[in-house]
Amino acid sequence: QVQLVESGGGLVQAGGSLSLSCAASGRTFSSYHMGWFRQAPGKEREPVAAITRSAGTFYVDSVKGRFTISRDNAKSTVYLQMNSLKSEDTAVYYCAADPPGGTYVPFRQSGYRYWGQGTQVTVSS
Repeated sequence: QVQLVESGGGLVQAGGSLSLSCAASGRTFSSYHMGWFRQAPGKEREPVAAITRSAGTFYVDSVKGRFTISRDNAKSTVYLQMNSLKSEDTAVYYCAADPPGGTYVPFRQSGYRYWGQGTQVTVSS
């Protein structure tokens, strides 16, 4: 069992930056692939970025060049640095953990077994 707790959300003006953190419980964090997803009001949850257990990274086109995902296995934490924020980035952001085994598909939500409770990011224009 893995518990995930996100933090770092808030209100920021367009063009600003925020850094999200997701702290994981348990001793097997380094073996998990991790992802960040978001859900805007009235929309379905969508992928944002993912990082493999070997620190390979993936981004959706809309955040490439603006967002950076990283992980610190010693701290059992995954981060999402968000720069040049836009109003369309407003959403609840969730981190998720994909346990080892099987084929990893970075943006396949059904592969992520554990989810955090989410943190609100609001970008004002």
